[in-house]
Amino acid sequence: MSETRTPVPVSSPVRPSPALGAAGLFTVLVGAALPMVDFFVVNVALPTIDHDLHAGPALLEMVVGGYGVAYAVLLVLGGRLGDMIGRRRLFVWGTAAFGLTSVACGLAPDAWTLVAARVAQGAASALMLPQVLATIQATTSGPRRGRAMSLYSATTGVASAFGQVLGGVLLAADLWGTSWRSIFLVNAPVTLLALLLARFVPETRSEHPTRVDGPGTVLLSLTLVALLVPLTEGRSAGWPVWAWVLLAVFPFAAYAFVRTEARAERAGRTPLVPPSLLRIHSVRSGLAVLVSFGLGWGGFMFVIAVAYQEGLRLGPLDAGLALIPLSVAFFTGSLLGPRLGARYGRRAVTAGALLQGVGVVGLALTFHGGWDALGPWGTAPALVVQGLGQGLLLPLTLRTVLSEVPVAQAGVGGGVMVTTQQSFMALGVAVLGSLFLSLSGSLGMRDALTVTLGVHLVSVVANVVLSRRLPAALR
Repeated sequence: MSETRTPVPVSSPVRPSPALGAAGLFTVLVGAALPMVDFFVVNVALPTIDHDLHAGPALLEMVVGGYGVAYAVLLVLGGRLGDMIGRRRLFVWGTAAFGLTSVACGLAPDAWTLVAARVAQGAASALMLPQVLATIQATTSGPRRGRAMSLYSATTGVASAFGQVLGGVLLAADLWGTSWRSIFLVNAPVTLLALLLARFVPETRSEHPTRVDGPGTVLLSLTLVALLVPLTEGRSAGWPVWAWVLLAVFPFAAYAFVRTEARAERAGRTPLVPPSLLRIHSVRSGLAVLVSFGLGWGGFMFVIAVAYQEGLRLGPLDAGLALIPLSVAFFTGSLLGPRLGARYGRRAVTAGALLQGVGVVGLALTFHGGWDALGPWGTAPALVVQGLGQGLLLPLTLRTVLSEVPVAQAGVGGGVMVTTQQSFMALGVAVLGSLFLSLSGSLGMRDALTVTLGVHLVSVVANVVLSRRLPAALR
């Protein structure tokens, strides 16, 4: 009798979950690539957008930051909704919304409309991306999960650099006179393809879905907004009073969120971010690595785009092509990662962090010593070393974070992981970007870049140290 009252539809998956085939994996990886491409694709297009829409520095910051903040704030909620009502269903909804908001970005008649469309696009990404990780977690196991996670990590890592390559190519091509608009409009056919292939993605959901944690959702949103909005928009807006008010609110909102979630779990309810999830060693240690990696990576990609175009005077196409060595090396490292991780455990992650550090030092020396003669390929050797190290570090870390997360919490676990990564990438853009732009006026572009890369190196050293706290054997 109890089975007849179970509120789970007959078509809902039960354990064991259906397997994720090659076509389904390809489909969700397309969904994983789109948010990362669009986080970075605008970097090379900002001067053109400014010229066309007369945006000004503050609105340009909002074009970048609005997407990142909406994306980060809603990721955990997106993961929880997927656990509740079906991950494929949320993936389809998020992908369709991403396509529509991308078209809205491409057709924006003015800067404020573009900002609003970018915020909506970030929200759509937050519905789509957590379902990718949760689906992989729920429908694979053992070596298949390791390969799928490596491909996921390679996709997101390569997409970061490829976004700027794609932006440069599309700007140079100026398809049908669309200029910068094509960097958004190109998403429409890609999302249509993903929607057509979504039938190959198995539907999964938590076997015991729970209601959305309203207080936790509100407090987490307030915490992230109070931190990210002033840090991403404050400098360009001249640090107005509202920025300082939000920063003052942040610690109180964070404290209230932690207390509320702990109280909800003690009472037997399901909080938005269960504190017990953060007590899992693999989750806690892996997130620490993602914090330092995200800070450096997000800031680096923004700074390097500005340095290539404003410092070395490369056009958008050359500025994008200059990052191809990084993309290829990252992909290579991510393919080597599973085998090295299985053999050497966390030492493979440490080795990746060390290689990344060597690449950053090499890049700083290259810029400092050959600034006047560098072309688009002058930085290739250092970028290859850096990309290879990052390709070893990131996939293995992401795999580690989720390795001990229960399948029932796959969505919220993936949401927490990507929220951490995305939030600190946005902070990296704010911190390293502000440092670089502030110093370039007084020190000059070359010396400002050298100092900024030196600060970036601090996050790399933190990666080395924190990687030693990961589980000795990586699963």
